[in-house]
Amino acid sequence: MRKIILALAIFTTPLIGVAQYNWDIGIQAGASNYLGEIGGKFDTRKDFVRDIKLNKTQFTAGGFARYKFTSLLSAQLGLNWVRIQGADNASTNPARVGRNLSFRDDILELALTAQVFFYEMPDLGHTYRYKNDFKMYAFGGVGGFYYNPKAYTKEGDWVALRPLKTEGKSYGPVNVCIPLGLGFLFTVNKRHRIGWEFNWRTTFTDYLDDVSSEYVDPSTLESDEARALANRNPEISYMPTGTDEGEVATPGQYGRAGEKRGDPSHKDTYLTTSLYYSYVIRGRSSLYKSKYGSIFRKSKSKKRKIRAKF
Repeated sequence: MRKIILALAIFTTPLIGVAQYNWDIGIQAGASNYLGEIGGKFDTRKDFVRDIKLNKTQFTAGGFARYKFTSLLSAQLGLNWVRIQGADNASTNPARVGRNLSFRDDILELALTAQVFFYEMPDLGHTYRYKNDFKMYAFGGVGGFYYNPKAYTKEGDWVALRPLKTEGKSYGPVNVCIPLGLGFLFTVNKRHRIGWEFNWRTTFTDYLDDVSSEYVDPSTLESDEARALANRNPEISYMPTGTDEGEVATPGQYGRAGEKRGDPSHKDTYLTTSLYYSYVIRGRSSLYKSKYGSIFRKSKSKKRKIRAKF
């Protein structure tokens, strides 16, 4: 009877002990960028990556925990720090150069995503030990983030823009994003995972860069600092790089009340591409331990009591 139970336990171990390698915890680091009103190329805004200025690429770092439900589906909770930056003087569009705005934003993001694995090589190297594998996946989910756009002043300081209400409007420091992307990973010796992800976040705010609609009457702004950072056209005196000869941005050319300052019809987005490492936590389910753990424990030999012969 004991042999039958042992045989059944061996064959059902992959099912009962499905939590054996379900959790992994890791860290990630990589590059970040954004798509919004500031910077960009010569033409008007293009969607996705076609209007991104690579020379304004910044960085991201963070950590995550991932749980595998099945071989095809996992869930991941990640906490990330993402820095984005943009400057009109890096653009080749005369209107953007004349506007002369710039910003930096440090985003703190908490996101929950579902990962769907659509390709797998379960035994890299054909070792028949199934310790190393390769997987590709797509993911999507929802996240919340804190953001705080800042501008670099002539005095050499980073000033928070949200309290200044540079467009005469208030917006909160917290918003929602929808992360979508692709990734792949290598598992080494069952315990170590090395992977890569491309993650694009759609947001529900147009103020990652503090620019959205139009210039307001300077007299309605609350401080001299707000007026100076709402319209930075007076600070320029140069030819926009890469534009046609004669298209010179001059002080006073932009910034009149009611003129276009941004594009409220498009929300801001940001993206990251990162490498990550995670460690797989090995453990068995409580059901496995309670029902079958005793089978594999080493039996303790019973000590015989020896009576002294006197």
